[in-house]
Amino acid sequence: MAKKQVVKQKAKLPVEGRVYVTATFNNTIVTVTDNTGSVIRTGSAGTAGFKGTRKSTPFAATTTVQNVAQDIKTRGMEKVDVFVKGIGMGRDAAVRALRAAGIEVTSIADISPIPHNGCRPRKRRRV
Repeated sequence: MAKKQVVKQKAKLPVEGRVYVTATFNNTIVTVTDNTGSVIRTGSAGTAGFKGTRKSTPFAATTTVQNVAQDIKTRGMEKVDVFVKGIGMGRDAAVRALRAAGIEVTSIADISPIPHNGCRPRKRRRV
């Protein structure tokens, strides 16, 4: 009895979507969603094969975005809105790599959290 091999085809994606780039001091994480917020593809510098301090470099961010962009482009996504979060070195490199991969970047927004006065400071030390 011979078994039939089932080949799964990846689902076709919508033409427009969103790309969230989280650039920290230790890693760069890229998440691709559709316009409703459903996650389609994720990638990080760690999954791209980088370890240790090399994960936080702009080259690691570029490689990560290239891997993710190649996958979503073959599945049909052409236009994206980019949302950048964090203060790591991979911020600019990630957006440049998206454009270089042939995906049209419609808008770029910075959604880094900013404290609006924050916590109350400690009381003054008396000696």
